[in-house]
Amino acid sequence: MLRGRWVQGVDLVLRGEADTAFCGIRPPGHHAEQNRAMGFCIFNNVAVGAAHALAAGLARVAIVDFDVHHGNGTESVFQDDQRVMLCSTFQHPFYPNTPLNREHKHIIHAPLKAGAYSEAFQQAVQEHWLPALHLFRPQLILVSAGFDAHFDDDMGQLNLLDSDYYWVTREIMKLAEHHARGRVVSTLEGGYQAQALGRSAVQHIRALMRLD
Repeated sequence: MLRGRWVQGVDLVLRGEADTAFCGIRPPGHHAEQNRAMGFCIFNNVAVGAAHALAAGLARVAIVDFDVHHGNGTESVFQDDQRVMLCSTFQHPFYPNTPLNREHKHIIHAPLKAGAYSEAFQQAVQEHWLPALHLFRPQLILVSAGFDAHFDDDMGQLNLLDSDYYWVTREIMKLAEHHARGRVVSTLEGGYQAQALGRSAVQHIRALMRLD
């Protein structure tokens, strides 16, 4: 049923019944591969949503992932499908310790070292994600919204703040407004410190709702 909520969110946005959607579902999904559960992930939610959007007739779907961990499952599903661009930041080296994919131009990695702060994260997005996404011209943007890169979350060693999640979501929204008719659908990935998760998700949702 929870997976159905994610597909429903994609459908609502594609039909124009909502501009954006956030699906606060668990467990997360971006480590799950086509035939293997991994990490805390059983089904790859964002991959299901992207496949559903392609089946509905879209030609170009972008996935952006700012979880502290590399979304290896999402990459494995779409590394040979150039209809899907995957842009991600993550702590490296770190779980799941998969090698960086440098062979596929539609897989955009911006790895961050342990101890990185907001400036490094924002620079990675500006220098790596945004130019590639503008060239790709996505018709829909899906977000793997992991909040475990937060300073207060001891799952990793990145030091993002509540405001970073508002900032990156606004950058995603501006790009979506330019190329994708403002269509963005987001699903919850990591985030394990309850207070930081709640605050960060609020900032993410505020930006999805275009609240300044």
